[in-house]
Amino acid sequence: MKPRITLLTLGVDDLPRAVAFYRDGLGWRTEGIVGEQFEHGAVAFFDLDGGLRLALWPRASLAHDAGQPQGPRSATEFALAHNVLSREEVDTVMAQASAAGAQVTKPAQQTFWGGYAGYFADPDGHLWEVAFNPQFLPAHAAND
Repeated sequence: MKPRITLLTLGVDDLPRAVAFYRDGLGWRTEGIVGEQFEHGAVAFFDLDGGLRLALWPRASLAHDAGQPQGPRSATEFALAHNVLSREEVDTVMAQASAAGAQVTKPAQQTFWGGYAGYFADPDGHLWEVAFNPQFLPAHAAND
């Protein structure tokens, strides 16, 4: 099996609010909420760089689909990371997320590994790290 991730799904408490955060607040493109005609079907997709897609799905629907009981929210189970091209871009993205309603949980600062990073939590508590780490930039990033 080739290790490959093509879709990340975040369980959310309020789908319209979550879509507004990512679409209106962060400026990410989406066709909006689809599948509302199906029980447990309402979902929104966002195209990310490199062919990856982000799905926002109500927590109850995700739990139902996975055959698992819906558990409590926990921001520290995992974090998503957005690696940008400069320290200044870290500050810009952090400010944009904050203005969109994110809670800055750790202001951007120099890191122990020599980079520059901060954390914010989206309206559903999912942690995002915004970092400048040139060692982890995709090969095509310098051309963006």
